[in-house]
Parts: sequence; structure tokens; C-alpha cells
Amino acid sequence: MPERFLGIDTSNYRTSAAVYDAESGAWRNEGGLLTVPEGAIGLRQSDALFQHTLRLHEKIEALPQGEVRAVGVSTRPRAVEGSYMPCFLAGESVARSAAHLLSVPLYAVSHQQGHIAAAALSAGRLELLDGTFLAWHLSGGTSELLLVKAGADGLPDCTCIGGTTDLAAGQLIDRAGALLGLPFPSGAALDRLALEAEPEKGYRPKVTDCRFSLSGMQNQVENKFKSVEPAQMARFTLETVANAVVKATEQARQKYDCPILCAGGVMASEIIRARMRAAFGDAVSFAEPVLSGDNAVGAAVLAARLYEREKQ
Repeated sequence: MPERFLGIDTSNYRTSAAVYDAESGAWRNEGGLLTVPEGAIGLRQSDALFQHTLRLHEKIEALPQGEVRAVGVSTRPRAVEGSYMPCFLAGESVARSAAHLLSVPLYAVSHQQGHIAAAALSAGRLELLDGTFLAWHLSGGTSELLLVKAGADGLPDCTCIGGTTDLAAGQLIDRAGALLGLPFPSGAALDRLALEAEPEKGYRPKVTDCRFSLSGMQNQVENKFKSVEPAQMARFTLETVANAVVKATEQARQKYDCPILCAGGVMASEIIRARMRAAFGDAVSFAEPVLSGDNAVGAAVLAARLYEREKQ
């Protein structure tokens, strides 16, 4: 029987199902963005849950058929008390039913842990999950700098040591995208537009003890919208986020001399990646863009690791 594992993730913006082969490292992710009304910058949880319920079976049916050893599913945003979003119920319900009917183990993980595992796999650095490292989870709703250690339960144990104190990086980017009439979520389109602009320094948010505020940056972005071309405004937005991320990472590295792993859809930005590479060189690793955003591959990877752990 092949060492294949099924992963399921139903985040606030994407429905995903994946299979992962623990022997070869091969994976396949089937995912799709939820439909957001034109001009909107988010979805109500009830709408997200409804769309996941309609679409999840299509993503699973698109995967290659075959036996699986176990099922992994994201059931909450983070592995902390009180972390909850109704949209994850769609994936959890299907995963529990599938595991029961297939008579295989079910492993519940957090969406954040899945992001980290997918990034480690994509970067060719799965060994990071057995040690200590810094990780950025930079996405539409999260901008956290994490100290990650191998947890006693076999899952990444994530402690937030920095990041935004208010507006998430993805929210700032999506609001900039809305001003420019870009589709939601706006990260990929804003990055492409920004690459057409002349290089610039952006605004430098104050960073103290690895933490920073982005709420005031919205005013800076809106002012740019009134005074510069769209591409230059996009570049300003992303360089501003990069300034905060690089500075917070520099401060964290003064305390923790360990590798850096970058996960989350915002980290797919070529501009932010370039800034991080310039600052930290070989110490920083990234997920490839297709595994930077929400996906089910990380849940499948963690299911494989937990399955092997229980066998030992």
C-alpha cells in the first residue's frame, strides 16, 4: 500500500484538498478561491461555510484515486485556546466521515500549522519541523512572527513573538487593491502591478520588540493613491510591509539565532521575498508561490508525520 495521505483545508477564502506521498514527497493540491462579491474585501463566515459545503466534494473528486493511510484536516485557525472559525467545520465534517468509512486515522491540525508544514515541504526543509526556527505567517488575516519548536504532540508548537498589533499585512494589501479596482484577494495582482514601478523605499513603520502597527499605513496608502500612478502606489504598499517584516525579523534574530521560514499568501510577493533574501541570505526559506497561499498539502504532510510517529 502506498504511503499516501489525504489533506483537507477550508479556510475563509479557499477550498482545498490534497494528497501527499510520504515516500516520494510528491503532492497534488486541488483548490479554488471562494467567490467574493465585486468590490468587497471579505466574506461573512456563513457565506464561506456555504461555499465550502458546495465545492469541497469537487476538489476531492479531482484528486487521483487510491488508498490513503490517514486523513489530516485543519479544524481551527491557530493551535491556541479559543481559536475558532465556522468555515473549518465544512472540512472537518467531510474528513471525519471519510476517515471513518476508510477505517484510517484522522489527525486534526490548525490552519497555521498546515501553512508551516506546506512551506517546509515546498522549501525542501522538512527537517525544520524537528527543531527550532522562526516562521512568518503572513496572510490575509494573519501577520505573526512565530518561534516554532517541535511539539510534544508531534505538531509544530508555535509561539507568537512578533508581528502586527492591529491591521494584518494582507488586509492592508487588499484595501490598497480595492482602491485600485483589483480583484479580491489582491496580493498577486498588486505584486504584478508593483513590479512595473520604479524602486522606492516605502514608509518605515516603527518596530519595537518585533511588533509593529499597520493601521496608520492605510492613510499613507490612501495619500499615495491621490498623488502617484497605480503601479507606484502598489510598490509603496508592498515596500512598506517589507520594511516592517524585515525589521521585526532582524530584531528576532538578535534573540534567536535560527533559520527563518516564510509562509502565507502575502509571502508569495516577489518584492517582499527579494527584501528578505537581501537581508538574510541562506538563512531564510520560502514556500513556492503555489504553496504560499491556503492549501491542504500541509495538513496531509502533518498527517503523514503523525502516522509515522504512532507507528514507532
